[in-house]
Amino acid sequence: MFPQLPTWLTWSRIVMIPLLVLAFYGLSMPQGGIVAAIIFALAGVTDWLDGYLARRWEVTSRFGAFLDPVADKLIVAAALVLVVDHNPELGIALAAIVIIGREIAISALREWMAEVGGSAKVAVSWVGKVKTTAQMVAIFLLLWAEPIVGLPTFLIGEWLLYLAAALTLVSMIQYMLAAARSQ
Repeated sequence: MFPQLPTWLTWSRIVMIPLLVLAFYGLSMPQGGIVAAIIFALAGVTDWLDGYLARRWEVTSRFGAFLDPVADKLIVAAALVLVVDHNPELGIALAAIVIIGREIAISALREWMAEVGGSAKVAVSWVGKVKTTAQMVAIFLLLWAEPIVGLPTFLIGEWLLYLAAALTLVSMIQYMLAAARSQ
């Protein structure tokens, strides 16, 4: 057993960010987008794996619990910036702003709730989990952008991004109301 492995997997997501950007801009399209999508998917696997291993090996830590969502938010924000830069459409830009803005707001809310002793009241909800799934699949498809077995991946990704943005607003409202009720 390697007790530091879950934390190193979390750190690897942060290290993947410049690789994601270099692949996206450094390779010609569509290869740059495809490689970036693969890097993003690998980051998603490390996200699942670090949490699984930390719980399975009972090596969870306060630092790991802090770093994990930070790594997630950083790579998601970086990927959304790439998607918007390559596809500067109003709907995609607004959805990206909603998602990134919500992450900032909820991070600040969780920090404030921890200060006032109410962090347990702002736990992850099922809406947040569905939002995260839609968001991750959307970003993968938007980065990939090329049809897969004839499926319009970019269009599917775009609609999933809009769904993720809508669920983002719903989950943010849930968190805000829970925090307000706890005070």
